[in-house]
Amino acid sequence: MRLAAALAFLTALAGCAALRPGAEQALDADRVIGEALSAARAPAPEQKAVLSKAQEAFAHSTDPLDRLRLGALLALLPAPGRDDARAAELLDPLADASSPGIGRFAALLSAEVAERRRLARELERAARESDRLAKDRERADKERDKREEALRQRLEALRTIERGILEREDRMRRKQR
Repeated sequence: MRLAAALAFLTALAGCAALRPGAEQALDADRVIGEALSAARAPAPEQKAVLSKAQEAFAHSTDPLDRLRLGALLALLPAPGRDDARAAELLDPLADASSPGIGRFAALLSAEVAERRRLARELERAARESDRLAKDRERADKERDKREEALRQRLEALRTIERGILEREDRMRRKQR
């Protein structure tokens, strides 16, 4: 009896929440989230099919929900389905953190995409810096090797001169005897 009353109460509460302004958008956004997460966990061929279907729907519609669906897929799918630039392009016009449902979800995804893009730029910058440092190190190593070779040649020249001096001194000593 209590269980039935609790279920009735929860059903009534859910019904009231659905009547609230913006509740339909929240439910739509929830449905898009569920679809995107499900697609992200699916095998690659299924991901490709879902993405293709969403692209078709967006091409034939101006509905913000279709824009959100495609943007969410492009933001949440693993590579090669992910396209952060296109996702940002689709989500930014919808992103409004003060708007329940679609606006907030788009804002959340947009922020995630922006952070991933920032990290990618930072990674590229670090890779370029690493390459530059490696080239600088290689150049410094070559210069050091040249200096060492020049020093070896000078040392060998000094040894040759020293041997020549010692040989002359030895000849002079022999002549004096």
